[in-house]
Amino acid sequence: MFSLNDRDFEKLVHDSVDGLPTIHKDNLKNVGFFILDWPTDQQRIKSNLQPNQMLLGLYEGVPLSQRNGAMKLLPDTITLFKIPIEKSVNSMDQLKSRIKNTVWHEVAHYYGLDHDKIHEIERRNS
Repeated sequence: MFSLNDRDFEKLVHDSVDGLPTIHKDNLKNVGFFILDWPTDQQRIKSNLQPNQMLLGLYEGVPLSQRNGAMKLLPDTITLFKIPIEKSVNSMDQLKSRIKNTVWHEVAHYYGLDHDKIHEIERRNS
């Protein structure tokens, strides 16, 4: 496990969002990014997690591909879970990479990609 203070962790998340491809970053509209230590019980239930499973990040909202032009009043949210992310790495380089990947993964959900498509893209890019 490799851990950082909250401020430094938040900076890595901010840097990861800033590092998204311009086309994806510029088209993020009405999305709030949050950091929690752990997912809430509601988030774990919503994600169908088993007691031994960790959740690194979560997109909550209506993906762009499913909106049919409708405007929403409430923002979508992307939450990164600090302690599970930290528990999954052993170095600063791994932490940066894990945060970057988690941000990208959750933004991909915002754009409407499912896990199969996300993993296909990840395999092509690795």
